[in-house]
Amino acid sequence: MPSPNSSLIAPRFLFRFAVDVHYAEKLWSPQQGALLDETYQLMPVGELDGETPFAAVRMGWNATGLAWWVRVEKRRQLPWCRESRLEESDGLQVWVDTRATTNVHRANRFCHRFVFLPRGGGRTAEEPLADQLLIHRARENARPVRARELQAHSQVTPAAYELSAFAPAVALGGFDPENQPRLGFTYAILDRERGLQTFATGTDFPYEQDPSCWAEVHLVNHHG
Repeated sequence: MPSPNSSLIAPRFLFRFAVDVHYAEKLWSPQQGALLDETYQLMPVGELDGETPFAAVRMGWNATGLAWWVRVEKRRQLPWCRESRLEESDGLQVWVDTRATTNVHRANRFCHRFVFLPRGGGRTAEEPLADQLLIHRARENARPVRARELQAHSQVTPAAYELSAFAPAVALGGFDPENQPRLGFTYAILDRERGLQTFATGTDFPYEQDPSCWAEVHLVNHHG
């Protein structure tokens, strides 16, 4: 007989999350990355499933696009990042549905998947990297992003890294915060030392390809 604390269904999946993402008048700086202080922190939803988060994650928005900031600590070596193996690299992946169609199981052209790495780019493979990934089984793919549309900024040491990521409005088909302030959203932070941290649902669910496994975020104009 199962114990009272056991569950056949991950607790996160029992809720339909609606999380506020706050407006930032100044969102992104090419020199500094995401201009998001600790008040933009996303709640560590994985704690509901008994997971201990290893990364701090922040998210903000304005009319120019969406930005994220991630910090991972207690590492022993530099992040493992390969431009030729983006999906397996240490870093941040985000999924954004600009129409928040969270009741469908296959992605459409409003669904986007981006990857941001703290290193692995440039001639020396030490520069941050940003790219688009296809969503498996999608009914229709989002518009391919053009070179340098997505942006990343990082500070890396063997013990920790900070990663900022920016997806401009032009890379987010259907992005219309004024008329469509609800988004479908999830993230995954992959780390060969610390593990996997996800937002809406974990590995028990096909969050990499199924928009119904993503949370709902509300782009709110006020902050605080």
